[in-house]
Amino acid sequence: MSNKAAQLKAFERLLIIMDELREQCPWDKKQTMETLRHLTIEEVYELGDAILDQDLEEVKKELGDVLLHIVFYSKIASETKTFNIADVCHSICDKLIDRHPHIYGDVVVKDEAEVKRNWEQLKLKEGKTSVLEGVPRSLPAMVKASRIQEKVAGVGFDWETPEQVYEKVEEELEELRVEIEKGDQDAIESEFGDVMFSMINYARFLNISPENALERTNKKFIKRFQYLESKAKSLNKSLKDMTLSEMDVFWEEAKSL
Repeated sequence: MSNKAAQLKAFERLLIIMDELREQCPWDKKQTMETLRHLTIEEVYELGDAILDQDLEEVKKELGDVLLHIVFYSKIASETKTFNIADVCHSICDKLIDRHPHIYGDVVVKDEAEVKRNWEQLKLKEGKTSVLEGVPRSLPAMVKASRIQEKVAGVGFDWETPEQVYEKVEEELEELRVEIEKGDQDAIESEFGDVMFSMINYARFLNISPENALERTNKKFIKRFQYLESKAKSLNKSLKDMTLSEMDVFWEEAKSL
């Protein structure tokens, strides 16, 4: 059996199992798109964690969970003859072909940036009135900011150099400082948002993901703090009873590990 045939056979096995579960399992029979929604979001975040941890075995498992949800939604829709998994596959295939005229047509592109620009222009030709229509409203704010900046950059609304963006970060920090001195809480929040938006934009020019960067720091902080907790416990002490200077000794030890 060829590799492609084996892959199709495996996918067919999943479809058969989904049919059986939907027909025979009390829990699976009860599910709707609405009840699955929050579970799907959770699975995607778990996939994201596995990717950041570079745990490929876990990535494989989490991809399976996400794939199950795609099949599940398609199965539910097929029961009302709205669409099925074949329609889902054809839909994305058609989109990929339409959005890659440099592969499936006679368009010539010189680099990745031009591909991105063409992608956004093609979406507008499909009936969208704004390049920002494709940014989900429910995205976490940091991810949403990144997507907004990527999309407007795709149509040429962008800075030219990283130095310009860094200057904008400094400008926003100064505006934040001024509002902090004034003590206007609403203005402080607004300017703080501007600082974060500028930093996220600067991350794009540095070719790093602000989401990944912050999550790496989160994981680093958790690891160090848990080391601090374990050292305190070994001394039969509670953190709340320790001074900051005492805690700082163990914190520096954690940093050196």
